[in-house]
Amino acid sequence: MERIDLRSDTVTQPSDGMRHAMAAAEVGDDQYGEDPTVNALQARVTEMLGKEAALFLPSGTMGNQIGLKLLSERGDDVIVGEESHLVWHEAGASAANSGVQFTVVGKGGVFTAEDFSAACKPRGHSVFPPTTLVAIENTHNRGGGVVFPQADVAAICEAARKANVATYLDGARLFNVAAATGKSLKELAAPFDMVSVALSKGLGCPVGSLIAGSKANIRRAVRARRMFGGAMRQSGILAAAGLYALDNNLIRLPEDHANARIIAEKLVGVCGVKLDLKTVQSNIVIFRTEAPAADAATIVALAKEQGVLVNSFGARTVRVVTHLDVTRAQCSRGADVVARLIENAESR
Repeated sequence: MERIDLRSDTVTQPSDGMRHAMAAAEVGDDQYGEDPTVNALQARVTEMLGKEAALFLPSGTMGNQIGLKLLSERGDDVIVGEESHLVWHEAGASAANSGVQFTVVGKGGVFTAEDFSAACKPRGHSVFPPTTLVAIENTHNRGGGVVFPQADVAAICEAARKANVATYLDGARLFNVAAATGKSLKELAAPFDMVSVALSKGLGCPVGSLIAGSKANIRRAVRARRMFGGAMRQSGILAAAGLYALDNNLIRLPEDHANARIIAEKLVGVCGVKLDLKTVQSNIVIFRTEAPAADAATIVALAKEQGVLVNSFGARTVRVVTHLDVTRAQCSRGADVVARLIENAESR
């Protein structure tokens, strides 16, 4: 039986070309700053994002945690969008590592400068925790891969600067934003003090993210990476995959977006499915089911029996993600399987 894995864009396998690049990578000890391939990747991403410096990391979660560590203090308040990755998918690390609290604003992962200003708490108050950071996730995972409007991004960051609040971009899928909007990575990253991007999602690398910002903050990030256990040695083997992906996999991201649209259009008319096509802006499709249609656990289990893998994101919420290891035909077939199951199966 053919296996169609639509659980995440993190399930991709390195291509033969990427494996060759990794095997041939020139390496050194990155702890001494002597890995030439890591240095080349950091320089390339620094230029792409328009920042002063960048640092190679094992994961996007580490990037987010370093961003929090550098831009906030224990007891501070951090403003985030609804169901952000920082709150939902990092195992409580923000509380454990940085001791911050979150104030959630907006809807569906996006919010406005007005939302930010209404939630922002002043420094020096005897009762309120000071708001010292606002974090934006773009694209927004649990929001269904929606693109955060750049006009709102600019307005929020301007309001934050006036309030002496730092700005951080969780850009794990920022490459998808660029593909969806036609805007450059430099333009998307410009309003923020620090930005992270992931190589192990849409670009198909087995490992790796980067965080970028001022030279001063990246010097501090080197220590924070060490504190979090993310310092590596001959990591050019991994960085080579990132350089290969930037050369070969950026240009094909619109294919993933088109495939996600195919899936969404097949599901949107199915009885019991709640799906707003306006949210399908990149490579993620999130839909909900209503009784008596099958719940998420039932859909996941039955689809797996037919070789289609999808993710449960809640009792009645399912996530489907397209990527470079699934073809247009496979996405169409996978959507047909899921649609048929929803039409024919009730919750177990």
